[in-house]
Amino acid sequence: MSLINQEITHTYALYNGDCVKVMRDIPGASIDFSVFSPPFADLYCYSDSPNDLGNAKDYREFFTHFGFVVAELARVLKPGRNVSVHCMDIPAMKERDGYIGIKDFSGDLVRAFEREGFIYHSRHIIWKDPLIEATRTKALGLMHKQLQKDSIMSRAGLPDYLLTFRNKGANSVAISHPDGLTRYCGKHDPTKGETGIKRSHNIWRAYASPVWTDIRQTHTLNHKNARDGDDEKHICPLQLDVIERACVLWSNPGEVVLTPFMGVGSEVFGAVINGRRGIGIELKPSYYAQAVRNLVEAANHKNQTDFAFDHDNAAIGNQLQPSKGGFDETLVTANDQAERQP
Repeated sequence: MSLINQEITHTYALYNGDCVKVMRDIPGASIDFSVFSPPFADLYCYSDSPNDLGNAKDYREFFTHFGFVVAELARVLKPGRNVSVHCMDIPAMKERDGYIGIKDFSGDLVRAFEREGFIYHSRHIIWKDPLIEATRTKALGLMHKQLQKDSIMSRAGLPDYLLTFRNKGANSVAISHPDGLTRYCGKHDPTKGETGIKRSHNIWRAYASPVWTDIRQTHTLNHKNARDGDDEKHICPLQLDVIERACVLWSNPGEVVLTPFMGVGSEVFGAVINGRRGIGIELKPSYYAQAVRNLVEAANHKNQTDFAFDHDNAAIGNQLQPSKGGFDETLVTANDQAERQP
């Protein structure tokens, strides 16, 4: 495994390296859930590395390389388990693409996963304010002056999506919620002080909604220190509300959550504070370094009970021993052994 650096503890393992190469050392059918936000094809530049998917020469080459990521996810994910992908459709630009329009990035992701045998399972739409998008991107189709001039070019804003895919095969360990959902993550608590199963019903109603209008867009990890000097390249961490909802819905406490595009550590952070164990892989050293700092904060979080941290199941993670080098297989085998106990 080609590694630049690594940080391994009882509850998480962080790797600074190429995600495809690192995943090749992960045992097959050992990951319980995966959640991540991939590079958005050729929309943003993330680093100068030739191994960075964001530096693919064009849209088609991006998906050629991304196919290796999906193939590894199909191998390491347990049968019947899910992977959730955060994305958005991509604006087509006159100077880059020769036309103004929208690329069906979310649809192409669906087709990429289906080619590797995944089942398209779920899609959540994450609402974003079109005024904020217009101010940030200066997109012609969102400008009010374009509406006044000629609305033929006016369009809807671009939401985010959380696409979820199910690996082929049958799931062997149920993800059960005997007490329902107890913690709501978002900005509009729908429970109105209710408790018990009625509270759970209302939380589930919000989570099951195909459109999430209650995601806190600024509820993200610290990323300011992840920039390299004069680096102005794109960095936008995934909202913690999205990660927590996905982890709670599609993994059990004590299980292993993988992100092949870790960035500043958001998905691993969300997994750890919810009593899961996390594996994160990041190519860019400055992002990786910030992820290490953020995960130290997660491990020492003073309000872990506020994040629904399950201390009983977390004890599974405490049985693990840090590795001296290479991929730490104990991180993905301890829980399998626990599952096989009579």
